[in-house]
Amino acid sequence: MTLDDLRVFVAVCRAGNLSAVARDLGCTQSAVSQHVRRLERETGLSLLERRPRGVVPTAAGRVLEAAAAEGIAGLDLALRRLRDLVGGETGSVRVATGATTVRHFMAEAIVDFRRRHPGVSLEFRTESSGRACFDALTDSDLDLAWITLGPPVRGIEQRAVAELPWVLAVGADDPLADRAALFPGDLADLRLIRLPPNSTSAAHLDAACAELGVRFGSDTSVADWDTALLLAELGLGRTVVPALPGLRGTAPDAGLRLVPIPDLRPLTVGWAVRHWDALTPPARAFADTVAARCGEALP
Repeated sequence: MTLDDLRVFVAVCRAGNLSAVARDLGCTQSAVSQHVRRLERETGLSLLERRPRGVVPTAAGRVLEAAAAEGIAGLDLALRRLRDLVGGETGSVRVATGATTVRHFMAEAIVDFRRRHPGVSLEFRTESSGRACFDALTDSDLDLAWITLGPPVRGIEQRAVAELPWVLAVGADDPLADRAALFPGDLADLRLIRLPPNSTSAAHLDAACAELGVRFGSDTSVADWDTALLLAELGLGRTVVPALPGLRGTAPDAGLRLVPIPDLRPLTVGWAVRHWDALTPPARAFADTVAARCGEALP
């Protein structure tokens, strides 16, 4: 059993197709099959179930795939750190983020970190969802992922950084714009610009509203918070969003008003890592810098 056997096996499980993996690797389908057969001889178990349109892992195969994927990701990270040592480099920090994360949570921290650690490279990989961030951590040599915290995920540690209260964002001339706060009775039957229902933050908002017996209607759906805020500022609707660090809207001349909704359970955001104790010093320093800056920016 070799590391290449395990890498190929994980790739086959995820692609569900031997020939697709062979094309990606630039080898024959027979060569891919040999890697799988060697693992089956070593384990004494059938690891793949052949089907008319591809393959799927057996129960034993799923056990091996999960363990191999986690081990390979950790080994790849270790090898990258060793290459940094051999090359005399000071290292890098690789971060998975959502589309608007850097703008709202990391801008000042990046400037601060660059000033303190000028030799460390920062690399950002944009992902479309928290689930995609978890997959990226598992499958690659990323150090950190910024997420909306949710249920436990196998092989991933989640660490809270900030709790974000919810606000209703409306245009300055909206009838609700001058309210000091909104409560459950004020929210009944409001129609909102909504985030996609499959996003973690939208699911959290729906759950928090359900706890209060509140249901929102929806006029339109957008992909991210910034778009929802822009439409609200233009007077094209209302939206409920987290009170993001540095979010504008309270200045007298601003076209946007942010009305607190104190009874809604806050949204918790923070870091996801494979193993917090195994982070490199630069990655830990970056994570701590972001956490400190978020604490300063939030009320």
